[in-house]
Amino acid sequence: MSDSTSSQNSAPQQTESRFPTAYTILFLLILLVAALTWIIPAGSYDRVMDDNVGREVAVVGTYQEVAPNPQGVWDVMLAPTAGFYDPDSYAANAIDVALFVLFLGGFLGIVNATGAIDTGIRAVMRRLQGREIWMIPILMSLFALGGTTYGMAEETLAFYAILIPIMIAAGYDAVTGVAIILVGAGIGVLGSTINPFATVIASNAAGVPFTDGIVLRFVILIGGLIICAAYVMRYAAWVKADISRSVVASQVAAHRAVFLQDQPDGAGATALTGRQSIVLTIFGLTFAVMIWGVSTQGWWMARMGSLFLGSAIVIGLIARMGEKQLTGNFVDGARDLLGVALVVGLARGIVVIMENGRIADTILHSAEQSLAGLGDLAFINLMFWIEVGMSFFVPSSSGLAVLSMPILAPLADFAGAERGLVVTAYQSANGLVNLINPTFAVVIGGLAIGRVSYDRWLVFIWPLLLILIVFITAALSIAALV
Repeated sequence: MSDSTSSQNSAPQQTESRFPTAYTILFLLILLVAALTWIIPAGSYDRVMDDNVGREVAVVGTYQEVAPNPQGVWDVMLAPTAGFYDPDSYAANAIDVALFVLFLGGFLGIVNATGAIDTGIRAVMRRLQGREIWMIPILMSLFALGGTTYGMAEETLAFYAILIPIMIAAGYDAVTGVAIILVGAGIGVLGSTINPFATVIASNAAGVPFTDGIVLRFVILIGGLIICAAYVMRYAAWVKADISRSVVASQVAAHRAVFLQDQPDGAGATALTGRQSIVLTIFGLTFAVMIWGVSTQGWWMARMGSLFLGSAIVIGLIARMGEKQLTGNFVDGARDLLGVALVVGLARGIVVIMENGRIADTILHSAEQSLAGLGDLAFINLMFWIEVGMSFFVPSSSGLAVLSMPILAPLADFAGAERGLVVTAYQSANGLVNLINPTFAVVIGGLAIGRVSYDRWLVFIWPLLLILIVFITAALSIAALV
């Protein structure tokens, strides 16, 4: 993706909708949370180190009001910068994610310059003629597997630039490609079974084995995946039959210009050269190694970024790019994803404001009081909605688990509910919200890479959210009564 294609897409994006950009939305949310620090009393729980969780956790019954620290104009202006590197107990630093995005962009810039992806896409479409729709459930299942086992989230950012062109070439739209990745991995996290960053941490914090409630989580995972795959397939079929039904119909031409290099159907070479075949092989191996490293070796963004940097150099050398051409393509590719990297810091800035303003524990204390004295059915449903609300402010699954489970899970004993069910309610709520959460960098980042505005994404996904809410609350209610 070059500067020229980026500029070609700018005009349609600006005229498509009057809805604010992701940057404006996130900055307005920073202002909102800053305003809340002037209204909501400051408070804090005592915290102790929990070796099972590996972090400090709140102690039940220790909440007390503390000196307020309302966030002013200077704090608001500092929040986006602090969001990149400010360490806290609820979320990891964002600078590593932002740098990974830039390295990924540089890698894609070099690969795109070889022409291998465009030629490969045309070859794939020729072979899948008439069977493209089945890519959707297969790929969503693979992303869901990553979500349910190791909480696949930030890692998905690497797949948008690969999958979206394939979906567009198949006659679908950019939203279809975004949905396969975002909803696929998201439903996996929502139905986490052995995810160490959600289920295991939350269960440890709640004081129960992570296997408690695993049958219900499998039901939610499989049922949710079926619902989501059917929804995306139905939408994709509508779009292929009539592109005007696309929620981004006004951007179809611009998306083709960016993701298919503005070539009409059937244009360009369809046979890969030997060099391009080698490039695509290294391209695929890079992602395979990334998945292996994250799932088995404990890799995080630094190692992933280094992997893409190394692969970019190797591909550049194989393509016989000169030093200036190689570095120029890398910088151009990184420039294309610079906006995504900036979004990461903005999203984290919201959490920084909330915590510096000392209102997180006050919100948690209010939730604790709301749940007291309820029966099991009312308790688990209110628990779900409380976790939904808290997820908007604390999108990190591990951060929300450490923040809320030590306080809210013990209340289940008084309501006659199982603590394992509380863990399921927490992860279902967090996974649901993170399909649309503007404070979650994975959502805003994925939409930015796919050139899909936030309001268009909401138009696409709101019916699915309603279906999932009914499904999840029914599953939790039945489990509470059994």
